[in-house]
Amino acid sequence: MRTLILGIGNILWADEGFGVRAVEEFHARYETGADVTILDGGTQGLYLVQFVEACDQLLVFDAIDYGLEPGTLRIVRDGEVPRFMGAKKMSLHQTGFQEVLSAADLLGRYPSRLALIGCQPQDLEDWGGPLTPPVVAAIEPALDAAVATLTEWGVGLRPRAESAQSFQRLLGHDLDHSAYERRLGADEETRP
Repeated sequence: MRTLILGIGNILWADEGFGVRAVEEFHARYETGADVTILDGGTQGLYLVQFVEACDQLLVFDAIDYGLEPGTLRIVRDGEVPRFMGAKKMSLHQTGFQEVLSAADLLGRYPSRLALIGCQPQDLEDWGGPLTPPVVAAIEPALDAAVATLTEWGVGLRPRAESAQSFQRLLGHDLDHSAYERRLGADEETRP
């Protein structure tokens, strides 16, 4: 079974970056087999169709406006996912991802298993701003939910050794969370 672990969102719009930051942290913590792809989908929209149609199982991290308290996680599965991806549009990438799922379905290559780990954002208006504290706090339970889902699906995961610095970072060019947040003052810095 081929599995895609995907984070979508825009790291330049505060909490809109939750999905990318969550998949980045997942990649930093876990090694997977060759049948698993971990991908920062950013705001690529329809460019993601090739990745979605190539997988049997799809796990997505994203910021979703459920109308709940900021930082609240909600996990939806299979047929429920497309409905939540468009429940309340917060950005262009959500519409694009609904289209990605529809395109994969039309091509006859829709994942047999699908899970969305969505986080309620607090702030989507802070251009260049970091994740807010409630959303940063949601990353850890989001990773726990991902591990539980992937384990249920039979996906093998191995924690990376804490000393392992040789792995390829998911986000390069100083856009990874620690480098991006380094530009803030010490009193403003947030970390998952």
